[in-house]
Amino acid sequence: MTGPKLNERDFVRGERTGTRASARAIRMSASKARVVLDLVRGLDVVSADQVLQFTEREAARVIRKILASAVANAVNNDNADAESLYVRACFADEGPTMRRFKPRARGRATRINKRTCHITIVVDTLDDDTLKIVQARRERAVAGRRAARGGAGVADRRARVAKSRQKFADKKGDDTSSDDTSADEAMTDETVSDAVESTEVVDDTTVEATEEKN
Repeated sequence: MTGPKLNERDFVRGERTGTRASARAIRMSASKARVVLDLVRGLDVVSADQVLQFTEREAARVIRKILASAVANAVNNDNADAESLYVRACFADEGPTMRRFKPRARGRATRINKRTCHITIVVDTLDDDTLKIVQARRERAVAGRRAARGGAGVADRRARVAKSRQKFADKKGDDTSSDDTSADEAMTDETVSDAVESTEVVDDTTVEATEEKN
């Protein structure tokens, strides 16, 4: 649920607070912009910028610029801390529609609606409790990235590589010993067969000599 729709009249009456930035007559439909705005509503500005950076939609590029403008307005005009801001409200209103026509058969024409929209983003300062939670989450994320780049991550990776190499060396040694055993067995078989053949030759010679004497 995205909550009630906000418009410029709410800010005129003072029902919404915060620093805003808007872009008017953006050449896209409001429905396409709202899909991206729903992704960043309620996020802190750092997380919202990361989401917009990796969102593969044309609206994300425009909304990211508007978000940066809103943060700059809050820092320069209201002396706010950029890291303590969050997206309090964001909405897209329909702008003027440019009507074009495409010729069709039998002298008819089909209307083409080229829609535009007005995008507004409002940022405000987080309260103390929420800010502590967000800062703790950022610190954990930074620590995780540092561990992945070096330190414990590198040590674990080196240990895994050394273990893999040792396992490969042991396996290779087992294969070599098994090959040597097979070679010894083959040599033993050949020696036995040669001995049997020589014995058979001696026996045949003895038999022939005995027959000649008789």
